[in-house]
Amino acid sequence: MRSISAPSDPMRDPLLIEASWYDGRSAVRHEGEAVWEGGPALVLRNGDDRFDIPFSDLAYGERRGQTDVYRLASNPGFRLSLPHVLPPDLAARMPARSDYGAWVDKLGFGKAALIFAVVSASLAALFLTAPTWLGPRIPMSWERRIGDAMVGDLGGRLCHTPAGDAALAKLLGKVDPAGQAVRAGVFNADMVNAAALPGGQVLVFDGLIQQAESPEELAGVLGHEVGHVHERHVMTAMLRQFGLSILLSGANSGIGDTVFGLASMTYSRDAEREADEYARARMAQSDVSPIGAASFFERIGGRGGKEPEKPASDEGSMFDWVASHPAPGERARAYRAAVDADATYRPALTDREFAALKSMCADDPDVEEFDLF
Repeated sequence: MRSISAPSDPMRDPLLIEASWYDGRSAVRHEGEAVWEGGPALVLRNGDDRFDIPFSDLAYGERRGQTDVYRLASNPGFRLSLPHVLPPDLAARMPARSDYGAWVDKLGFGKAALIFAVVSASLAALFLTAPTWLGPRIPMSWERRIGDAMVGDLGGRLCHTPAGDAALAKLLGKVDPAGQAVRAGVFNADMVNAAALPGGQVLVFDGLIQQAESPEELAGVLGHEVGHVHERHVMTAMLRQFGLSILLSGANSGIGDTVFGLASMTYSRDAEREADEYARARMAQSDVSPIGAASFFERIGGRGGKEPEKPASDEGSMFDWVASHPAPGERARAYRAAVDADATYRPALTDREFAALKSMCADDPDVEEFDLF
């Protein structure tokens, strides 16, 4: 530690303050006093030892109980402990204390806390709304790569037979406008579900096909998923479900993660309604009756095949507010309301085609089973 000579004020009585310090060269704690005689330095005395500490070299460290700890810019290992309460003249010469950090102390804790709350709320709002505005802006080339990676994760679990593939292509043509590059496949899993993947791919789970009682039921489900593709809902849901990491990794780490991620992927209720509207419009263009889809939603809603009567608990219930999908009763009513009494509806598939679609996975000798465990 260097010693300096500083002019003192001969008219001023020295201030003596109890002090302790570490000199930065050893682990020995020194006890003594700090003396200020009015000059630009603080003098540390311990017996016959005397060290002059320039105020310009001091920096505030931290508060420990009733003492403040100071450091030296020129000696990082130096520590000086002084009482927290100092005489006003000396306190004015010491480095400014910091209780929360420089900018917090400058603004005050109240203002800093308010700024922090506003910034936190803004970041939270950005995070929650990012999928909505970012999803539709993802380039289609990225979407296709992600979708291909996810289908690749499913391995050989997609069912194929000549008759089944032809029936699925015919059904897809009923709910997808000509020239649109939407691909559909049947996944060999006993789960009642369907999913739209990025890049214009739709998967129908075999469990749902086995539960369907008519090809019109499948047309409603398939049209709904195609609607998600064309309305660009898919990447929005993917970003919300898996986070932005999906753009970097493309797919999950395991087949189980991929399958159940797809099965649990949720859209907003507005997006679900838009997809249903798309399906009904395409079915109307293709003369496919919406009664089948209505029956499907009545069945999964626990009302069998009866004409649904809207109970008081159906509208405005807590379920309607928290469910990602509109209530099955609401969806069934919308499909029944779409029935055109003057239309001539035609079967979406023949009985033979529907049977080929139902037996597709059972008849494929090469398809792999989906085993969770």
